[in-house]
Amino acid sequence: MSSRTEDFLPLSDAAVRAVSGPNSRHTALLEDAFRVLIETPGGGIAVRGDAKGRAGARRVIEALAARADAGAEVTEADVRAGVGAARAGDAQIGGSMLPVGRRGPIAPKTAAQARYLDMLDNCELVFGVGPAGTGKTFLAAAYGATLLLKGAVDRLVITRPAVEAGERLGFLPGDLTEKVDPYLTPIWAALDDILGPDALRRRRDKGEIEVAPLAFMRGRTLAHAFVIVDEAQNTSRLQMKMVLTRLGEGARMVVTGDPTQVDLVNPRDSGLAHAVRILKDTKGVAVATFEASDVVRHPLVERIVRAYDHDAERRARRELGDVEAE
Repeated sequence: MSSRTEDFLPLSDAAVRAVSGPNSRHTALLEDAFRVLIETPGGGIAVRGDAKGRAGARRVIEALAARADAGAEVTEADVRAGVGAARAGDAQIGGSMLPVGRRGPIAPKTAAQARYLDMLDNCELVFGVGPAGTGKTFLAAAYGATLLLKGAVDRLVITRPAVEAGERLGFLPGDLTEKVDPYLTPIWAALDDILGPDALRRRRDKGEIEVAPLAFMRGRTLAHAFVIVDEAQNTSRLQMKMVLTRLGEGARMVVTGDPTQVDLVNPRDSGLAHAVRILKDTKGVAVATFEASDVVRHPLVERIVRAYDHDAERRARRELGDVEAE
């Protein structure tokens, strides 16, 4: 067939396997997305189709192959995220990788995640704002673990508001860590996946990884630490100011949350949206915003998030109409 309708990408055997996926599932997704035919004749991948389809498929294949050659796992979520980035015309698919990870380096799956990691590299305080499933917490934990492993910080400190317990944890059984652990399950799951259970346990025992409910942060100064404030939409404005001002010498902080999922009695008192609004133009502060299209869980999750967003918009319009009618 004419070279005008076919591109051949020479790839390593590992990259070909990763791009193809189990039972050629990944290449099937690419074929459907870009209306191309993908074959593996040996030594690489052949892409047949029109120029636009080949160009899009080639960008995603090259990005996935680079991940595989770097030792990172390539999943169906990576393929879908790559397709979304290529269709959106993002200049870069993926980005720099974090060296930690039991299954190899951890790479951003979307352009928004790549920008998020870049902000973490360059700013002392980063807000990660958006829906669940976009990787805000996982990447923050991976980045903090990277800093800890290379000695750039002395501690990884994790905190979140325990709204369900009203921050009054004394009635719960166990020591402080045992009281707080149920509220930090997503963080522990991420760190377990990144470091492995044995390394995680050792570093917790040595005090290098510390958990603390938000109410226990008052009066502390956190120096030479990487601080993760998770579920920050459930902090009050006063709590947010308190935790942000804990930063000490050599410390960095990432604040993650979803402003649409506030569990406070008075949602308008949420400290996350307020802090983003007044600090977004402050030197040393960055705001990474994630959308439903950045969800990297099951593809149905993105559609669920969009449906809820649309419902919230409709209700807001109705309420606005009622107010104007008055």
